[in-house]
Amino acid sequence: MKQARHPEPGEMTLMEVMGALSDPIRVGLVRVLADGGERGWGELCAPVAKSTLSHHLRVLRDAGVTRTRQEGTRCFVELRRDDLETRFPGLLTAVLGAADGDDVGGQVGLNADAPPT
Repeated sequence: MKQARHPEPGEMTLMEVMGALSDPIRVGLVRVLADGGERGWGELCAPVAKSTLSHHLRVLRDAGVTRTRQEGTRCFVELRRDDLETRFPGLLTAVLGAADGDDVGGQVGLNADAPPT
């Protein structure tokens, strides 16, 4: 299977990261991943079709916000907090604080029926 490409921190651009964070579903995914854990795609629950969720995860990955790891037929995703903090100090903290305050992406969560990772 083809491995996903993840931009190096120096390749991340502010416009791509901000563009990736311009959608409430993607902000919700970042909020879920902000606990520092790696999540299987099946654990993520959002009010969109699976194909649309996959698209949102790809946008986040391509911008450098998340890292995706494939294990067999399963995919896992984690927030690239350290890389984002290195490249754009304080940005993620500000986005998460504002999102929490306004409940942006609050409809995204974890699927209670998903197997544990």
